Amino acid sequence: MTLATFFAKFDQFADAPEAVAKMRELVLQLAVQGKLVDQLPGDAPADKLLEQIQKSKERLIKERAISRQETDSIDCDSAPFLIPQSWVWTRLGEIGDWGSGSTPPRGNHDLYDGGVTWLKSGELNDNLALAGSSETVTELALKTGSFRRNQPGDVLFAMYGATIGKAAILAEPAVTNQAVCGCTPFEGVSNRYLFNYLVSQRAAFHEASEGGAQPNLSKVKIVAFPFPLPPLAEQKRIVAKVDELMALCDRLEAQQRERETRHAALARASLARFADAPTPATLPFLFHPSYAIPPADLRKSILTLAVQGKLVPQDPNDEPVETDSGCEAPFDIPSNWQWKPLGRLGLCRTGKTPPTGDPTNYGLGFPFIGPGQITLSGRFTASEKSITRQGFENSTEAKAGDILMVCIGGSIGKAAICREPIGFNQQINSLRLQRDLPTFVYLAVTADYFQEQVLANASGSATPIINKGKWELIPIPLPPLAEQRRIVAKVEQLMALVDALETPPAASRATAANLLFAVVTELTSASAARPSTNGAASSQLGATPQVTGRKQNEG
Repeated sequence: MTLATFFAKFDQFADAPEAVAKMRELVLQLAVQGKLVDQLPGDAPADKLLEQIQKSKERLIKERAISRQETDSIDCDSAPFLIPQSWVWTRLGEIGDWGSGSTPPRGNHDLYDGGVTWLKSGELNDNLALAGSSETVTELALKTGSFRRNQPGDVLFAMYGATIGKAAILAEPAVTNQAVCGCTPFEGVSNRYLFNYLVSQRAAFHEASEGGAQPNLSKVKIVAFPFPLPPLAEQKRIVAKVDELMALCDRLEAQQRERETRHAALARASLARFADAPTPATLPFLFHPSYAIPPADLRKSILTLAVQGKLVPQDPNDEPVETDSGCEAPFDIPSNWQWKPLGRLGLCRTGKTPPTGDPTNYGLGFPFIGPGQITLSGRFTASEKSITRQGFENSTEAKAGDILMVCIGGSIGKAAICREPIGFNQQINSLRLQRDLPTFVYLAVTADYFQEQVLANASGSATPIINKGKWELIPIPLPPLAEQRRIVAKVEQLMALVDALETPPAASRATAANLLFAVVTELTSASAARPSTNGAASSQLGATPQVTGRKQNEG
């Protein structure tokens, strides 16, 4: 497959995660490997160009315009990939003058708010014409500090932290802090080609960095990095082709955003239309194949409709719910339903940890859980501790059918129905029902309205906590027991449908990702082993050129 065909068949890969971003990476990778445009016999070979660059470098050193940056020659083993016969391997330090900046003392106000643009690594975002900065420094700062005066056209490169590998081309004079290295390319090196190369090698730069939480890439390592130098005329053709293909990527990305925005709007409208009239006739609006509503939104909507009495019809023959009083109603419910505080439905308790100083409390016997063992999907994971019969008696017991809810921390509100006898700690509250269906009450306490009430009644901001007294006052909308069963059955049916609808897109994305990987692999490796007979190749928007296995520095 050629790159032209790859772009033409983009719809086949569009569902792959970060599809356009991978296309951009592919374009740059092919560009710096000599596989994006033709090699033309009339181009002056790069080894002659490198000789001219080295002469210019030596002249600038003699004139003391730049300092010497020593680099080693490149042998066959150190070249990272194959390049065309007319190209040559060198190092970044051989094709430009590199230097970083500094940060003036923050306490000296005479050094800031001057007329000199001062750039930091976070302001580099692969800009092709970077201008302006959030801060400036004075001429005094430049005289007293260690700065490189970067000029328009210079290439900037981030050296620290998460921004390592970010690049930019300057549009105005500027200095930088110590986290940015600037480069003035020597005559014969296109700054745009250098920029494309730096961006294409971002992963390699990250791999070469040192340090843990705040990695860094020294200037010594940067100037020693291998650099594939094409003839100057080919550098210009590569830049033009990259611009053309990146513009195409921009259009594809814009089309994706427009499509996603349109589908999101249709999904919201469908969700609202069903919520206004939740009947079997309007159910297709909820599961329309053309504008899929996110599964998380579907699940929330189903729970909301369930506790509002809008999911199944009411039956006047159902045994009515026992009347309760003194309970504020958060929203309207059917006339045969009743609002009741959670604590009126059964026994509410807070968990307890058996004394850890007594080893006889712990050992084989019963699972003992904390918030970490309750999942967002309402399941229990394997307990990390177990307690003995004595430990069970010194804890709080939950039986099958009890509802447990986390009452503290970032996971406050997570809930699950107990399936076996377990002990639980003081970060969890439990509810043992007297009459109502646990599966329905579980739906109610996991619905958005109840979760919002939990947070509204919690104290603390960094670590919210709701005590048992406030928790058991939160109201629950209760239908007749027979309707509870019908609601649970309908919710299970709809949730299964959501699960089924969620699977094909995931499978489609996986298929697209596999296809994209296979095509990228083909495009980047198909020509690696085919030697060129005349140094040229037919690319036509990126058909793979023929290259030799030459890795040595022939300059």
